[in-house]
Amino acid sequence: MTVRVYVPGDAGATSVGADEVARAIAQEGTRRGAALEVVRNGSRGAYWLEPLVEIMTPAGRIAYGPVGAADVPGLFAADFLKGGKHPLLLGPPDGIAWFAGQQRLTFERVGIVDPASVADYVQHGGYQGLTRALSMTGSEVVQAITTSGLRGRGGAAFPTGIKWKTVLDQNSAQKYVTCNADEGDSGTFSDRMLMEGDPFTLIEGMTIAALAVGATQGYIYLRAEYPHAHRALKTAIAAAYQAHYLGADVAGSGKRFDLEVRLGAGAYICGEETSMLESLEGKRGEVRVRPPLPAIKGLFGQPTIVNNVVTLASVPWILAHGAEAYANFGTGKSRGTLPIQLAGNIKRGGLVERAFGLTLRELLYDYGGGSASGRPIRAVQIGGPLGAYVPPSQFDAVVDYEALSAVGALLGHGGIVVFDDTVDMARMARYAMEFCAIESCGKCTPCRIGSTRGVEVIDRILAGTDGERNVQLLEELCETMVQGSLCGLGGMAPFPVQSALKYFREDFRARTQG
Repeated sequence: MTVRVYVPGDAGATSVGADEVARAIAQEGTRRGAALEVVRNGSRGAYWLEPLVEIMTPAGRIAYGPVGAADVPGLFAADFLKGGKHPLLLGPPDGIAWFAGQQRLTFERVGIVDPASVADYVQHGGYQGLTRALSMTGSEVVQAITTSGLRGRGGAAFPTGIKWKTVLDQNSAQKYVTCNADEGDSGTFSDRMLMEGDPFTLIEGMTIAALAVGATQGYIYLRAEYPHAHRALKTAIAAAYQAHYLGADVAGSGKRFDLEVRLGAGAYICGEETSMLESLEGKRGEVRVRPPLPAIKGLFGQPTIVNNVVTLASVPWILAHGAEAYANFGTGKSRGTLPIQLAGNIKRGGLVERAFGLTLRELLYDYGGGSASGRPIRAVQIGGPLGAYVPPSQFDAVVDYEALSAVGALLGHGGIVVFDDTVDMARMARYAMEFCAIESCGKCTPCRIGSTRGVEVIDRILAGTDGERNVQLLEELCETMVQGSLCGLGGMAPFPVQSALKYFREDFRARTQG
């Protein structure tokens, strides 16, 4: 009997030696005459345990980790193909505390299925959402998304149902569905994990969206720095066409939906939806003035859905299990679950999918285990390089859109980057301004000029030059950028600076007193 051995093939796992482990297992199996099949699945997201090797036994999966290539002979000697005892034995993956406490809806198959196999996807509940959607009208599908309370998981948290309804209501012969997979925020990797570990969920979500609003063409705008995701998506899209889940007759419905991957050129600004559309059209990635909204006049001037990866990948679960079931997760106006990414100076970094409502403290200590350095956590940045810095006094804040906004933070893409007490927050403020200066598309003056002047002002503060006056000037400059910038890049770049001034002013004052 052939034993299936799962070794993650996603970028995070391969960066710590998963490819070498997979080769070592295959070679050692051949040498010993063992009947085994190595399957390159996605990572489950517990990156401190990677490479995490799983064996399919009659009693279910058994995990070992973190496994290095040098550990492989010893694993075979311990009869790990039958779940034998070994110092790296972790037992059933679902029993690992990191996973046991999660509520995985969008990521329910990541790390479990073979990301290249349609059959495996279907066997694990895939395409049930599409099947149900095909029995509904477009209006009914849109209403289900509205009732679920799903909001955009890419930053602005705009209600997805309203966006889809706007596209549905447009009388146009051509409509588009676009996925913004240009995941550029520091500390974020949920999009990449999903595309590499369960790409059919994204494909199914985009297909449901297209059929709901009457679109026939879709594009995944993928950052060029994601070669593993690019390969996984191309393989999955080809398999979906072959299985007739894409193309002229989607699942025998007589309806057409075609899907392509387009690579970005490394511009952070193309995470903004109108800049992404400009880039998709072959133009320079630059923010459009709104109105008109993309839902009315988007790609090539046609009504266009623009959502990010996790938003679209949440759709199949909603259709398969019901809008009310999804809305039962979460709190207040934040419904469903969010894949939260723990990164930076954290002991147990990785992906945690939980319903809205847990606290930052739970994430940082119950899941993250505190800082990797063992020193006190001084600050966390939430929502990418434009996100606010949050101090320990706010760690009991609930993780949902409104609660974090109340403490001056934005949840954004769900990335949390951790810093211990050695961090210099004045220098972190400078980094935020410099990032904006580098990545600005240049269309509006407050962002283009303001960010450059901001770096100069902070440099004067760091040099101890006329500190109090420059701190006041920096605060005024930040307010100008917030109020005057055309898009979120310039409008949010001051957030980390303002929060650093609010909560960690002593890092600036230490220099101003000189």
